[in-house]
Amino acid sequence: MGRRMREVSEIGHGGMVSRREVLRGGAMAAAGLMLGGRPCHGAIVPGRPAKAKAVIQIWLWGGMAHLDTFDPKPEAGYDYCGQLAKAIPTNVDGIQVGELLPELAKQADKYSIIRGMTHGIDAHETATYIVQTGREPGDRIVYPCVGAVVSRFKGYDAGYAGLIPPYVVLTEALGRFSEAGFLGSKYKPFATGGDPGQRRFMVEGVVAEGISDERQRGRREFLDRLGTLSRAAAGDPEIEALKKAQADAYDLILGNGAKVFDLAQEKDDLRERYGRNTFGQSCLMARRLVEQGVRYVTINYKGWDTHKQHFQIMRRKLPEFDKGLASLLQDLSERGLLESTIIWCSGEFGRTPKVQWEPPWNGGRGHYGRVFSAVVAGGGFRGGCVVGASDAKGEDVKERPVHPVDMIASMYELLGIDPDATLQHPQGFAVRLLPSAKDGVKSSGKLREIM
Repeated sequence: MGRRMREVSEIGHGGMVSRREVLRGGAMAAAGLMLGGRPCHGAIVPGRPAKAKAVIQIWLWGGMAHLDTFDPKPEAGYDYCGQLAKAIPTNVDGIQVGELLPELAKQADKYSIIRGMTHGIDAHETATYIVQTGREPGDRIVYPCVGAVVSRFKGYDAGYAGLIPPYVVLTEALGRFSEAGFLGSKYKPFATGGDPGQRRFMVEGVVAEGISDERQRGRREFLDRLGTLSRAAAGDPEIEALKKAQADAYDLILGNGAKVFDLAQEKDDLRERYGRNTFGQSCLMARRLVEQGVRYVTINYKGWDTHKQHFQIMRRKLPEFDKGLASLLQDLSERGLLESTIIWCSGEFGRTPKVQWEPPWNGGRGHYGRVFSAVVAGGGFRGGCVVGASDAKGEDVKERPVHPVDMIASMYELLGIDPDATLQHPQGFAVRLLPSAKDGVKSSGKLREIM
């Protein structure tokens, strides 16, 4: 184990659009492709120079069990560890991970583990909202999630000119709250639909089953022949804008945009390395998207809400997770992209450290927000570190709690977004990007240990 763990723990749904809508000139807004010229509330407040250009968020929908993954406690005994009682060393001295993460063990120098995540909420909707916005619900304002904020500060309003929208979700929106919050539909994610693990990735609005490219080109030529109005009104600014939107839509479907979503362009051995499954190919797709300049990609990875058959599910799911995330880290690093791309891997909470052996759970793990783990890498975050610690049985934070607002503020700073910036609410008042101490939200400070 040639590297030594850095001692840091003591330092202080919407968005889905149809193919037909994309082809309609006026519906480019639905895909997020024609919104750059709209007026937008609030001024962009520059923070420190940005180290990160993009974020890949791996959302473990339902919550990952920290004792089985990034905070193993083999000494806690069978009632806590169950069938996964072994910890394995990593390539960083002093850091161990769960036995079903051998590939991630080889990449530990590239990521840091946050073992003191906490918010104390055990309900899916509330915990999801807190982790993704840094805010507690209840004040009648629905705040935007991190992806929407990044889209606001780094997307079209900041000069983003990519064909693919700046905020993309693979493959379906979370649906527990409106990701854009009060910012509105302009900042909603483009949810791809489809399954990148299938032979052809059927991206909603871009790739349609049963419609060949030749047939689509024929449709375009037919529409061009019918374009009497656009020819008659040539030079009119609104008509020219509509024509550009239509051209962009077809470029997304038939040109460079469609090629980005075509995983067949990747070598077979690389696709095998990621894993020929939905999650593995989603990780590969995320890498392709950030290569094209997309600012924020969320992989909504379902299946972690393991109230029953927890260990059976983990033996299927963790090898898939291990292979996909480890390959993403390695691939980004080899391409020189990791230093400018934040990887943020977390669920809304963890799972109960003590296994629920009693009926009706029979070996499940419940919701647990008192302490859980997250992983960050790249974009200015140092690797090979552990921040914070849980107690001997993984039931409470032992040292250096990290609250959702601390995580989010750290990412904003690395992205060059001032965490103290304000946004303009549609009703005319200013709203802080993140809450302050007077708002009653718990905070222990940014992750300076690894920034």
